[in-house]
Amino acid sequence: MSTRENGSEEEPVIRDNRKIDPETGQVREAKQAETTGQNDKEQAADTSSSLASDLASIELATQLAERTADLQRLQAEYSNYRKRVERDRVAVKEQAVAGVLAELLPVLDDIGRARDHGELTGGFAKVSESLEAATGKLGLSTFGAKGEPFDPTVHEALLHSYSPDVTEPTCVEILQPGYRIGERVLRPARVAVAEPEEPAADDN
Repeated sequence: MSTRENGSEEEPVIRDNRKIDPETGQVREAKQAETTGQNDKEQAADTSSSLASDLASIELATQLAERTADLQRLQAEYSNYRKRVERDRVAVKEQAVAGVLAELLPVLDDIGRARDHGELTGGFAKVSESLEAATGKLGLSTFGAKGEPFDPTVHEALLHSYSPDVTEPTCVEILQPGYRIGERVLRPARVAVAEPEEPAADDN
């Protein structure tokens, strides 16, 4: 019977995978070396994979730190921007209010003179009270009183004299009251100032 009739053209391949040689009884070194080499390759592949994973983790951590720093910087810049806008808004408002009130100071001076002369009566008195109340709500206040020490930062001396009744430069008369909004002086108080008497000239 031919191989074609038997249904196979090639002889079967037989592989001897026994670790011990049946003829000599010795361990087959070639097979062991091949197995050891394969294990080394697997370990090297595992080490390479672990190293790549560590490098990827470090890169991700670095990127996360950079993004976090960028976010914190943007947040700080936005916070500073909001504070600056709020500060500018308050400053503009105060400047606008101060400008309007500065225009009303001559009117308030007239009301004060009319009150001093007893002419503030009737409906005019009500109007003046309403005006003064409105300016007070906007933060306007008067300053300057007779007898207080002279302060060149808030007083403007229009008259000067000497007096034995004072021991330091003193406001002895308020010619026009001063006006301020908070700590901002809109107009200094215009005053007459008296100083202690001049020392007597030395006859010698």
